[in-house]
Amino acid sequence: MADVKFLKFEDAERVDRGNGAITFPMVTKSDGAQAFSAGVTSFQPGVDVPLHSHNVEEMVIILEGAGECELDGKVMAVKTWDTTYVPAGVVHCFRNTGATQMSIMWVYGSTNVTRTFTSTGETVPHLSDADKIGGK
Repeated sequence: MADVKFLKFEDAERVDRGNGAITFPMVTKSDGAQAFSAGVTSFQPGVDVPLHSHNVEEMVIILEGAGECELDGKVMAVKTWDTTYVPAGVVHCFRNTGATQMSIMWVYGSTNVTRTFTSTGETVPHLSDADKIGGK
């Protein structure tokens, strides 16, 4: 039988992504996951993620706050519980355009995730030192 885990948010690693964004990886390869990875990222007001794509599909749920999401060139407002599905290779980003913190839960369809920045074409491992979030 596989190892079952109960993971408490307060025990999650805290990864400073730069410019007012903090990520909490919740389920990763190190937890024994083989098919997906998941976590939470919180953005302070005015923080956005640069346009990028991933090598795997991604689901994002807005947990709190409001902002906008750009998916394949289309910008739309997002608020709590709105959910996106982003196929691998599709350019996208999230922006906190609200006055309070915006938090998202992300789930990737793999434990080996990369981010390719649209502006430079550079591809880096997800949550690596090179995978920093910029701001407006």
